[in-house]
Amino acid sequence: MASWNSAALQVTYQLLGWSAFVCWAVAIYPQVILNLRRKSVVGLSFDFLLLNLTKQSSYLIYNASMYFSSAVQKQYFDKYGYEEMIPVAANDVGFSTHSVLLNAIILFQVVIFDRGSQKVSKLATGIVSVAWLTAAMCFFIALPTHSWLWLVSTFNTIQVCMTVIKYIPQAFMNFNKKSTDGFSIGYILLDFSGGIANCGQMVVQSLDQGSWNNFSGNIGKAMLSLLTISFDIVFICQHYLLYPVKKGCKSVASSEDEIKEHLVRSSDDAAAEENV
Repeated sequence: MASWNSAALQVTYQLLGWSAFVCWAVAIYPQVILNLRRKSVVGLSFDFLLLNLTKQSSYLIYNASMYFSSAVQKQYFDKYGYEEMIPVAANDVGFSTHSVLLNAIILFQVVIFDRGSQKVSKLATGIVSVAWLTAAMCFFIALPTHSWLWLVSTFNTIQVCMTVIKYIPQAFMNFNKKSTDGFSIGYILLDFSGGIANCGQMVVQSLDQGSWNNFSGNIGKAMLSLLTISFDIVFICQHYLLYPVKKGCKSVASSEDEIKEHLVRSSDDAAAEENV
């Protein structure tokens, strides 16, 4: 297994990796807090949640296997060379573990909070079912020959596919509503920053090793960064350019509330005087 050639690049690698972890870990909290304050999940795509949970679970299986399994690591070195470093860092494992737990919390919020008439579509349910059935089939194919690297790479491919698919329902929901109300833009801004840092981490490793095998060896991580950045740009454009929040609507609503409150107080005062 290769070692770092530059201490400065090693430190930069760690800083970028944990910066990506912090951004992606914190990114989901605005949505959790928003749901809690509103006591509602209306406006949040349930298809997005289900697809994202599948995606993060698949990514956790890949990262944990690549980082902790000596058998998987040996097969990786046999394929790419023992002078290479494994393409998964501790922050990758931490991020995917944290994401699975937080997505489970949001699913619990879906159960206990107002969700209106929203529900998971049959299409999303079908996609998730196909993904896990494919993973199960690959496990039984890999079992006789102990092709563990191929198996965990399958989970990495699944998470890439889920990354593409999971954003589409929310993008279309925003388009149909002509609004991003109910979908936290804070999540998107942090998600975007995490994508940039994650991609930068891979570039730093390649520069230090003089090899781009960590991209081909972990194409899932590279695609995750690029797809995340691309879709986040779409959401940012929707929120700030296409469907911006109209301040006038908020002020009108607040004015109406003040008028109603004033009328209620006036009627209460009049009733009190009559009683006297």
